[in-house]
Amino acid sequence: MSELPAWSRQDGYGVRFEWGLTGARALGPGCAVLVVIDVLSFTTAVSVAAEAGTRVFPYPARDSTAADFAVSRDARLAVGRSAMSAANPWSLSPAALRRAPATERLVLPSPNGSAISAAVEGIPVVAACLRNASAVGRWIVKQGWGTGDRPVGVIAAGEHWPGREVLRPAIEDWLGAGAVIGALSEHRAGPLSPESMAAHAGYSGIPDVPALIGDCASGRELAAIGFGDDVAIAVEIDSSAAVPVLSGDSFAHTAA
Repeated sequence: MSELPAWSRQDGYGVRFEWGLTGARALGPGCAVLVVIDVLSFTTAVSVAAEAGTRVFPYPARDSTAADFAVSRDARLAVGRSAMSAANPWSLSPAALRRAPATERLVLPSPNGSAISAAVEGIPVVAACLRNASAVGRWIVKQGWGTGDRPVGVIAAGEHWPGREVLRPAIEDWLGAGAVIGALSEHRAGPLSPESMAAHAGYSGIPDVPALIGDCASGRELAAIGFGDDVAIAVEIDSSAAVPVLSGDSFAHTAA
């Protein structure tokens, strides 16, 4: 990942926070581990798949190259939500993954969380969401990460505006990041960068996180196309002990 200016790295802090692929490129070279958060829906889907014992391969785009990649990994390829069928019931939908037969290996493309995860080189990547925020925070601190010398970078994936290559900061990812940062802080990781403190404060200041996410832009988008169940699963706060860690080119379950 190409290095960006020194001021972008949040040097000196044990817990750092940024947005999107460029944020991952800024923090990655100075961190011991990156945590990627894409609540609706990549990392939530990864948490559900990991609980079923599935190894998940991130891939940046759902195109012909994704199909070739899946063949090369002897894996099933997740299709778009609207393309699911009895023959291929696996998609980015956490609810669909929960209903589908468990598969040993799954390629899960997405332009946000999956693309960021696939782009990181040289350090571990953890897939986090609201379902496993506490487990992720606890596990990271157990590894000795989250200090000034071995910092953790927390990356909110965000979305893209329809038809435009422009990041849309997504409130569900901001809140997911705040939950992870809160868990890290609870286990004495730190100090928190100003960016991390702001995300933590944002999460802790919301009295009803599930209701807010259900009514935010991304929640409304999924409900409008008939996938409100995905939102319901995404807000199962701290329901999962799965810590999916990217090993090689796939995420596998690690016990917290």
